[in-house]
Amino acid sequence: MIGLSLMTFSCKSPAPNMQMASVPVNLQKVNFEDAVYHTFYPGNVVALDEVEISSEVSGFITNISFQEGQLVRKGQKLYEIEQSKYAASFAQAEANVKIAKANLEKARNDAKRYSELGQRGMATQQKLEYSATDLENAENQLAVAEAELLRAKTDLKHATIYAPFDGTIGISLVKKGAFVTGGQTRLNTISSNDPIAVDFVISEKEINKFLEFERQKLSKTDSLFTLVLPDGSIYNHPGRILFLDRAVDRQTGTLKVRLVFPNSQRSLRAGMSCNVRVQNKNASRLPLVPQKSVTEQMGEFFVYVVNQDTARQRKIKPGPVIGHNIVVYEGLSEGEEIVVDGVQKLRDGSAVMVSKEQSTASAK
Repeated sequence: MIGLSLMTFSCKSPAPNMQMASVPVNLQKVNFEDAVYHTFYPGNVVALDEVEISSEVSGFITNISFQEGQLVRKGQKLYEIEQSKYAASFAQAEANVKIAKANLEKARNDAKRYSELGQRGMATQQKLEYSATDLENAENQLAVAEAELLRAKTDLKHATIYAPFDGTIGISLVKKGAFVTGGQTRLNTISSNDPIAVDFVISEKEINKFLEFERQKLSKTDSLFTLVLPDGSIYNHPGRILFLDRAVDRQTGTLKVRLVFPNSQRSLRAGMSCNVRVQNKNASRLPLVPQKSVTEQMGEFFVYVVNQDTARQRKIKPGPVIGHNIVVYEGLSEGEEIVVDGVQKLRDGSAVMVSKEQSTASAK
């Protein structure tokens, strides 16, 4: 007889689900505000006019008539190259022109006389041809002499170098007594100061926005374009768009923009680096929320919106950062409450309660 042993299994009923404890948080209502912020672009200060001064003639520097690094005026004498040989060449060229004119006058009179004699049959055809050839040669010799005079005059003029415009002159690359070679030796550089330009590049996606900026008639007090200097200070004069470059760079997809700024104190120097600060203001009011309320997951951004003591994760489209806050382009409605403290303890659907600190502050 086979005995069956009955095994009794004892199964415990599952305990009722315990309600999760509420997470203490601080909340803030979503307010829509005028979202005014700045976009920054690396820029470089450039002179509107800049020219390298070179010698057009060869010779020794006999005089330097400026102080390095100082302002010079248009037409101010800068360098003198030995004048004697160029003055002598000019004087000789003048004398050659006088001789050529005298020879031309004689050839013209001879040709006229032989022409009259030929009409009376008193001069041979050969004489007539010789006199015409002499007249033509005399005219050509005068033309050559006048060309030499012009060249000598130009050389004499180039032996003295003048400032082409108002600006700041740099450190001289040659000293008095140095020999310079025409067309080769660089002497100095002059750059204009006031106004002065700043160049920076924008992406091709921003071109329409900057074209609109260019069309706007800005007053001298508008602060749409300002500069952050290398020491972190803000330049005290706003600028305006001078032009947008002709074409987009095919390799980088960027376009150069040139701004112009007043610079009477010469605090902006050509070659200086800076940051261009462009003010942006949206046409409509937008939510502005604390940065600490925003979380990022896999390249997407979220905030926790609280409704009936439950936190729900809401995807948003963030904009630029303004101080400790961030602009939200999409995802929030005015008056909604979001979590600003305690975010790191939350997950979608978490129960929340207002922290004691916020409750106390609200009661006051």
